[in-house]
This record gives sequence, C-alpha cells and structure tokens, in this order.
Amino acid sequence: MWARDFGATDRSSAVKTEIERLVSLAPGEIRILWRKRFRKDVPRALTIQLLVRMLAWKVQEEAFGGHDVATLKLLDACGRQDADKVVLFRRLKSGTSVVREYQGVRHIVTITEDGFVWQGKSFDSLSAIAREITGSRWNGPRFFGLRTGDRAGSARKAS
Repeated sequence: MWARDFGATDRSSAVKTEIERLVSLAPGEIRILWRKRFRKDVPRALTIQLLVRMLAWKVQEEAFGGHDVATLKLLDACGRQDADKVVLFRRLKSGTSVVREYQGVRHIVTITEDGFVWQGKSFDSLSAIAREITGSRWNGPRFFGLRTGDRAGSARKAS
C-alpha cells in the first residue's frame, strides 16, 4: 500500500493523513479494517483505542519499515518474560566482544545486530557457541561470564 518510491515528505504526509482517518472511523469500520489488514478476527480483549493504535503502527511500519533485529529480539525476550535475556540485550551492544579462555584457547565472540559471530560463523545465541566450544550444553551468558548462577544477582549487576 505504501510505495517506497515516495519521497520522505510525501510519505510522512500520507501516513499522517491515514492515521487521522483511522482516528475518525466508527468502531464497526475499525473492526472491518482490522480484519482486512491483519486477516484475522478482531481479538475481543482489545479496546477500539488499542485497535486504532495497532492499525496506526501497521501504517507506519509499511511506510517506513519496522523494528530492527536487536529490538525484535528484546521484545521477544520481554514477551517470554525471559529476564536474563532482557538484561543481556540491554547490556550488550552491537560491536562488543566477549572473551573466554577455555582449555588454553582464547575464544572471542562479537555481538552483531543479528546475533553473535565466533570464528567467522553467525550464531543466534551464546549458548550455541558455548556448546560448539565445549561439546556440552552450557548457559551461554554464564559460560562467557556475563551472569552468575544467581538470577536476582545478575539482574542487579546489569542495572
């Protein structure tokens, strides 16, 4: 719907106009638009105001793009209530390197927007890298010394 070849000003103006239109719609029209846009039934628990906000986000996302990979990972961790990963993602910025010496060999992992890089290969998690290094299952952040065994303690350290 939102062609990427519009100029930034044209696109911003079109998005603003569309959001203003959304706000002015009747509840029945909002529900119809929701079904068309998301191809799902309207969740019963959502208020009209929340539906409008979600539709407005969708308009903006289609016009300007969505969240970057790092933000999506953080939101996913928040949604799963994985406090350790939320703390880890807040602490580790793209470009940061973590180092661990294991059995006399130094292992350097670089944090990227998409995950982690070790020995030129990309990984989704530090745990996967720790498993490659040791041959056994490890909690990756613990293996690399980014958190202790105490959940509350590790959350306090990162704050």
